[in-house]
Amino acid sequence: MDKLLRKPYTFLYRGAVPPMLRAAVNLYGVEELAGLDDNPVILGWAHEVAATDNVGSWLKEFYTEDEIPWCGLFAAVCAVRAGARAFNKCLAAREWMHWGQDVEDDDVGLGDVLVFWRGNPAGKSGHVGFYVGESPDGDFYHVLGGNQGDEVSIVKIPSYRLLGARRQPGERGHGRRVIEGGKVTEGEG
Repeated sequence: MDKLLRKPYTFLYRGAVPPMLRAAVNLYGVEELAGLDDNPVILGWAHEVAATDNVGSWLKEFYTEDEIPWCGLFAAVCAVRAGARAFNKCLAAREWMHWGQDVEDDDVGLGDVLVFWRGNPAGKSGHVGFYVGESPDGDFYHVLGGNQGDEVSIVKIPSYRLLGARRQPGERGHGRRVIEGGKVTEGEG
């Protein structure tokens, strides 16, 4: 993509980065198009994920514009590109709580899938993205995700909103990372 990661996130270009996070880094900077136009890259992800054996063709028929929330679609295309399986309800952020391996809060690490609530902890709205790091005080997670400010970006999300973390099947933990700075968000999408 045209955008490059900036400090303090440039470490993601080198070293051992889990496969799903590597796929996410490669999509950094993809953004929605303003107005009535739609980004064909984002729409193409729906076709790519729908082509897998465990996600129905409904996905490409449903996902026809980039105004439809796409954080779950982003996570799904990263999973597929990393050799993991997507799943039929992958567009719904909170459904990622049923994917992969459960990760205890104190074991969350680089590349793990983080699922957050939006609006109301008991509601249906959510957000999904990948752990990049956390603030020194533990109050925020640095999250690489789709549909964060209408683009693939890294933002800080308050840790109290975390519903849970998941890990790609067969992957081991990749450790925690403390990161200073970053942009805080309360409303993804």
